[in-house]
Amino acid sequence: MSDFIFKASLRQDMGKGASRRLRREGLIPAVVYGAGQEAVSIVLNHNEALTVFRNEDVYSSIVTVEIDGKPESAILRDVQRHPYKPLLAHLDFLRVKAGEKLKSMVPVVLLNAEDAAGVKAGGVLTHALTAIEVECLPKDLPHAIEIDIIDLAVGAHITVADVKAPAGVEILTPAEDQVAGILAPRIADDAEEATDAAEATEEA
Repeated sequence: MSDFIFKASLRQDMGKGASRRLRREGLIPAVVYGAGQEAVSIVLNHNEALTVFRNEDVYSSIVTVEIDGKPESAILRDVQRHPYKPLLAHLDFLRVKAGEKLKSMVPVVLLNAEDAAGVKAGGVLTHALTAIEVECLPKDLPHAIEIDIIDLAVGAHITVADVKAPAGVEILTPAEDQVAGILAPRIADDAEEATDAAEATEEA
């Protein structure tokens, strides 16, 4: 069983009206699908689910969905939230099998960002890619992919091709995509001014 457990029960009533009623009662509609099985509609207690989301690793981890006490392994495929309130609106869970590969987005964590050579030299760090798509067995799914940028100089950048995949993990994101870079101060200022000018034009 995983470190993240969502306790749920089978959903009995369907439709938009029923979904609104569930949310008023402090429940979240959700669905579990995949692994060659039929999709199952479920409901979860909102506050209990929200507590699980306090740990950001839940987004890139194998979770356990207990449906009326019966556990199923899954990953979070989609999380819908209220447009302006701190509320969950709907969850999608994708079932996983121990011996079957899965695809998932994994967060990118930059190590030593404040101490990077280029940052100390006055450069501006840009973090262009915050997550990378991977394919692996459930047991090999990493919580994050860490990249040490201590030696990254001004004008240098890192692409997906430079990222070393953990054992058993295949990276699917295009190799040429830029993950991070360090801009020279003048270039960074010009880029910011161009953005400000574009925003001013749009407002006008």
